Amino acid sequence: MAQYHLWIWFLCLQTWSEAAGRDADSMVVTGILGESVTFPVNIQESQKIDNIAWTAQSSVAFIKLGVNRTEVTVTQVSYKGRIEVIGKNYDLVIKDLRMEDAGTYKADINVKNPEETITKIYHLHIYRRLEKPKIRQSLIPSLNNTCNVTLTCTVGKEEKNVTYSWSPSGEKSNVLQIFYSPMDQELTYTCTAQNPVSNNSDSVTVQQPCTDTPSFHPRHAVLQGGLALLSLLILIPVLALLFHLYKRRRDRIAFEADDVSKKTVYAIVSRNAHPTEPRIYDEIPQSKMLSCKKEPVTTIYSSVQVSEKMGKTNKNDDETPPKTLGNEIVV
Repeated sequence: MAQYHLWIWFLCLQTWSEAAGRDADSMVVTGILGESVTFPVNIQESQKIDNIAWTAQSSVAFIKLGVNRTEVTVTQVSYKGRIEVIGKNYDLVIKDLRMEDAGTYKADINVKNPEETITKIYHLHIYRRLEKPKIRQSLIPSLNNTCNVTLTCTVGKEEKNVTYSWSPSGEKSNVLQIFYSPMDQELTYTCTAQNPVSNNSDSVTVQQPCTDTPSFHPRHAVLQGGLALLSLLILIPVLALLFHLYKRRRDRIAFEADDVSKKTVYAIVSRNAHPTEPRIYDEIPQSKMLSCKKEPVTTIYSSVQVSEKMGKTNKNDDETPPKTLGNEIVV
């Protein structure tokens, strides 16, 4: 059986070059990511099919038709469990579509009677189902309280072949610009995103944008940001100058304190509350001391008589004998 399939495969490769020279049927098939797609074979009932070889960049599957059953052999690993044949026309179905499945497929249909090969080509495009789009609103205030309102409509992921439309304006773009004044009525704008397999929409109501707070407008936000930046540029040099002055003053105070500590004279104060009387010491030469020892000491006594006048002054002193005062003179 394996050799038979291999022989059929070589036969299919042979017929590829033959079919390339003829005008083959070609069609575009659209698939949705994660869902299924069908390649219609459209074989007439009078034609008796022997087999169908499906190829893309390489062999995909080989279909052998029998009397009682149809044998399907998947020849590429990435399609295992995702291919089946349905209906009397033997249409090919690919399930659980992946983005890498997109590309060109070819079906070589081998007919028994008359013996010939019919080639059909399918161009498969795969798209995602679109998510709900998001509308971003931006405002630019102008004179007389009028506003330039810009509405931008985008889907969640970058999708190919997506078209946008706005209602009620009818604009065919993902960006819609509106000039709005306070006298205008509130309007609801709807953005519809569409691709070949799906469409989705979202709406927004413009409610007096010109009377909003200034902080909501981009120009005011830019102005406030510029003022904040200017204040920061002024504040940084001022803080740097104050820090420099503070550092100089701190260094000067530290230098003066160090200089004073070097000139300080410390005095030792005795704990004795009653200082001793000053004493004067004189050094006597030894020669004088020796001379004093050699010379004899002469003592002279003298007596002094108290005068009569002194006796008269004090009568009580009459009873006492007269006093004799002695002075000792050491020579």
